[in-house]
Amino acid sequence: MVKSYLRYDSAAAFGVIASVESNISYDTPGKHLLAPALEKVGVWHVRQGVCAKTLTPSTQARGPSIAVTSIAAVPSSSCLIASGHADGSIRIWDCERGTCETTLNGHKGATTILRFNKTGSLLASGSKDNDIVLWDVIGEVGLFRLRGHRDQVTDLAFLDSGKKLVSASKDKFLRVWDLDTQHCTQIIGGHHSEIWSIDVDPAQRYLVTGSADSELRFYTIKHEITDGQSVSKTAQTVTDAKDSQVENKWESLKLFGEINRQSKDRVATLRFNKSGDLLACQVAGKTVEIYRVLDEAESKRKAKRRINRKKEKKISKTVGATEKENTDVELKDDGQLTMVTVPDVFKLLQTIRANKKICSISFSPITSKSSLATLALSLNNNLLEVYSVDSNSTTKTSAIELQGHRSDVRSVTLSSDSTLMMSTSHNSVKIWNPSTGSCLRTIDSGYGLCSLFVPGNKYAVIGTKSGNLEIIDVRSGISVEVVKAHTASVQSIVHTPDGGGFVTGSTDHDVKFWEYQTTEVSGQDTVHLTVSNVRTLPMNDDVIAVSVSPDGKHIAVALLDCTVKVYYMDTFKFFLTLYGHKLPVLCMDISSDGDLIVTGSADKNLKIWGLDFGDCHKSIFAHADSVTAVKFVRNTHYMFSVGKDRLVKYWDADKFELLLTLEGHHAEVWCISISHRGDFLVTGSHDRSIRRWDRTEEPFFLEEEKEKRLEEMFEADLDNSLENRYLPQQELPEEGAVAIAGKKTQETLTATDSIIEALDIAAEELKRMAEHEEEKRKGKGAEFRSNITMLGLSPSDYILHAVSKVHTNDLEQTLLALPFADALKLLSFLKEWSSNLDKVELVCRIATVLLQLHHNQLIATTSARPLLALLRDILHARVKGCKDTLGFNLAAMDHLKQLMASKSDAPFRDAKSKLLEIRSQQSKRAEARADTKGERRRKKKKQKKDDGHVWS
Repeated sequence: MVKSYLRYDSAAAFGVIASVESNISYDTPGKHLLAPALEKVGVWHVRQGVCAKTLTPSTQARGPSIAVTSIAAVPSSSCLIASGHADGSIRIWDCERGTCETTLNGHKGATTILRFNKTGSLLASGSKDNDIVLWDVIGEVGLFRLRGHRDQVTDLAFLDSGKKLVSASKDKFLRVWDLDTQHCTQIIGGHHSEIWSIDVDPAQRYLVTGSADSELRFYTIKHEITDGQSVSKTAQTVTDAKDSQVENKWESLKLFGEINRQSKDRVATLRFNKSGDLLACQVAGKTVEIYRVLDEAESKRKAKRRINRKKEKKISKTVGATEKENTDVELKDDGQLTMVTVPDVFKLLQTIRANKKICSISFSPITSKSSLATLALSLNNNLLEVYSVDSNSTTKTSAIELQGHRSDVRSVTLSSDSTLMMSTSHNSVKIWNPSTGSCLRTIDSGYGLCSLFVPGNKYAVIGTKSGNLEIIDVRSGISVEVVKAHTASVQSIVHTPDGGGFVTGSTDHDVKFWEYQTTEVSGQDTVHLTVSNVRTLPMNDDVIAVSVSPDGKHIAVALLDCTVKVYYMDTFKFFLTLYGHKLPVLCMDISSDGDLIVTGSADKNLKIWGLDFGDCHKSIFAHADSVTAVKFVRNTHYMFSVGKDRLVKYWDADKFELLLTLEGHHAEVWCISISHRGDFLVTGSHDRSIRRWDRTEEPFFLEEEKEKRLEEMFEADLDNSLENRYLPQQELPEEGAVAIAGKKTQETLTATDSIIEALDIAAEELKRMAEHEEEKRKGKGAEFRSNITMLGLSPSDYILHAVSKVHTNDLEQTLLALPFADALKLLSFLKEWSSNLDKVELVCRIATVLLQLHHNQLIATTSARPLLALLRDILHARVKGCKDTLGFNLAAMDHLKQLMASKSDAPFRDAKSKLLEIRSQQSKRAEARADTKGERRRKKKKQKKDDGHVWS
């Protein structure tokens, strides 16, 4: 009988607050902060500091988990967000339900930036494949692809309420795209290094760009008016009226000026707040510079004051009367132009300094009355901080830090009943509930490299890099005692089988045996645990790992000289040497029956040895990098190994076969711990995550699993297939080229196959139906039985069912792979489908795509002409009917809205807000008039003083 095994599957991942690959973003209402957590998106409640929801991709496809690389909230919706991933896919999520609404595939490289237009109907995505794709969020389809950049797209910004798009790239150029004509209308150079970020203020007056240059560049935005002329909101303050008439009509951006930054690091992110009065410049270091953005009236006043100071300086320098007269003429000429410069509008307000490198920033859409703005930062040590920005200072209001380690998880240990889990890192120990993933205790400690729970699970012992043993009280969460155990780092710590003590191995060449003891606390009645060294086994090299056989007979010690020495526990008498590894053994474990010992090494191999004679049963090339930890499942010869290649592997040590490969971690896996019953295991990694893998009830067979792995290898090689591999490299795209938005995936090829299959089955069925009719006419006809695979549908409905199952985003690529003969068959069914009003949009899409693809063949095929003429008349009528229905419904809804408005006080509320707006505008005008009058008086006084001077 073929042996079956039970499958292990990823069950939970916790410990990650914010990963470094992506930006953070507030949701539209501003209550929650969206932070990337490797392949997931964490939705954090800012005030409570808890994770309200985790958005997890579906685990339908078992494979490597794809990291989130960009996040954006849909402006028009309170619950929709978009996340871009490392494989180029984009997912639209519903935050309230925690479900993925749709997946959009279009990019070949990682998504670097996502930006929505104001209404949230359009999504622009930039990628490492140098392309920009425009998506229709409501229709869930790609509209078009914009090509032209020579390097990865770093940032995007919409202009003119979504009619234009500005893109920045590492190729040092800004490009302005007209989305109506789908062309690049302006290319802006001038940067000396890669442009990393751009942003537009909410009023769309200025666009700011940041690079590795020492200054920020500002551009004024020209807006189109209905009569076709192009004007700028700040044109009167920046340029002369005569110049603006002869400007290029395609120019959307005009250089306004530059402002020097404080930091020497490159710019990472530039963002305006929602009101547009603050600009944050985050650099690729530990600082964020916050600039105050002055409105038009304030910036004009500032410019006038600057010009006046300039005049005063000139007057003070001039001594002679003739010189003074000349300067007066000059000043009169200068006074006519009030040139507003960048420093008049943008003024450095504050600098926020964090303790660690900042990865990303996000302004909160809501601000408290006591502060100007709220700014969230994600740091590269798995931490989120929220700052309140005032005019005089910035204060840290909250930090989300307890739910994860600041650096690598170096060891994980499960308690004897598997209800508690302990993890160690460079400065803390955390106690977790492994079933829920919640952090129960955080205890400050040294750099913990290894750990264990003392029998009874009330205490724990940590071995640190400094050579100390730290005893921790698990219930109270305090460090009870620190024992100086070794002179160098404690590399390994294991229980003795009797439960009365433990063994430690260190790089100071010693293996020490310890016993548990209790001591009374002086001045108190309480008793706490302590340890004492009872025996020491000196070695001749650094000890890397120690393992004790379950029967307490042998102790195995792995040394830096690539060998494993086995001794008798009671006498320390030498028993065996296991040699064969080419690099040091980093981990090992002995099976529960004491028959086998497995060693994992930096030479990427696992070796299985018999502990009776020390013979090597098998050497397996296990991982693509060093094997960092290996553990047997209790009472079996199954084992798990983890390595620096990010993989967890499940083995049968009797058959020497790989059973499963568990993918999920995004960096080196350092440690592993298996529960007492073997029903789950936990792993800790350099990516700061702790993952739990549960044993399921799903059995699998070895041969099937091998076949699956071969299929996966074949599918992975699909994109890199022979016909593509030897083709000449794709030429650089022409300036502003446009291409299809989607991309060929396994799903689109499967969908094409399913449509072709449906067409063949339907053709066969139609043939059978015709034959049956012929027989019936002759009087021989028996009862007709339809094909069972057609689910009781007619041939036309069956094909429509197959086409409807194709995702809207994949339809174009699916039809692209359809042969002409099948495309012609599909066109013949469109007339029948168009009578179904729900499918009119789908029928029109299929018709237009097939016509664009096979235009030349269709014209040349005489049999297709009557069909095309028929479709032209039918589809036009159907689309017009749908359009009329929609128009009627919209008009009805507008009418209902007006009826409701007439019954409520809404118009009065609007009138009140309008009145307040008018009053504020009037007050600004009055202030401006007062300023000009004051200036005139000052000028007159100066003139009088000058006239009455003795030297004049």
